[in-house]
Amino acid sequence: MAQPRARRSTAGASATSTAAKAHRELEPLRFEPVERDPAYTRVARAIEAKILARELRAGDALPPEMDLAQQFRVHRSTVREALRRLESAGLVKRPPGAKRMVVSRPAAAELASGMRHALVLHDVTFVEVWEAMMVIEPEVAALAAARRDQQDLQALTAVHEAFKSSPKGDPHAVEVVARFFELLGAAARNRVLVLAKQSLARVLAPSLARMIDKVPQARSRIADAQRRIIGAVHDKNAEEARRWMSKHVRDFKRGYELAGISPDTPVSVD
Repeated sequence: MAQPRARRSTAGASATSTAAKAHRELEPLRFEPVERDPAYTRVARAIEAKILARELRAGDALPPEMDLAQQFRVHRSTVREALRRLESAGLVKRPPGAKRMVVSRPAAAELASGMRHALVLHDVTFVEVWEAMMVIEPEVAALAAARRDQQDLQALTAVHEAFKSSPKGDPHAVEVVARFFELLGAAARNRVLVLAKQSLARVLAPSLARMIDKVPQARSRIADAQRRIIGAVHDKNAEEARRWMSKHVRDFKRGYELAGISPDTPVSVD
């Protein structure tokens, strides 16, 4: 008698599963409406694709707006708005006195500005930026020591002297600190690292400004680290440059702790 009961139980489960499947199949699937991108967005993307594919290179002139409108089969106002967006992104520009747009490269400062805004809008904290600097900056300093030229040394020395001579409370002192990091990046001769790091020191500037004159010896320690790094770069001693930059960046975190600034403080642009 046990076997027939088992068969009835299996049959009952199968029937239940079939009924549930049929019920699911009867339920309508629901999707959100698809939003169509504006025509000017599609035009901008099409031109951008040509630029990124290097079919259009820096300095190449785009066709006149009327010609573009005919090719895309859109109104001229649509093309004009698309070009405004590309211009804002730094992909095209209108030279002084020119009637036609030409392809351009986004300036590093514009990219850094966009990156700073992204870090702020994503609520990135000081400690996250500091960790990134600990990874990037020592290697940048080591590359700078290996690849620098005399002009790099002169520029670094000039910025170092400007920092030392800045009076207490000078709001421009923090900008000079950021400039020191940027010049090391330029001396490293690696454009990827330059673009990756350009926004880091700048995004720390507002909170660094609150710390630099609040913590005793902060200025003297920064000046000493700069001097040691310049010396290592001068001597082309990559390991010494790496070591002192690591110490320099670690000092930033210690200064924030002494100033009572939480490592979880979100970065800002002002």
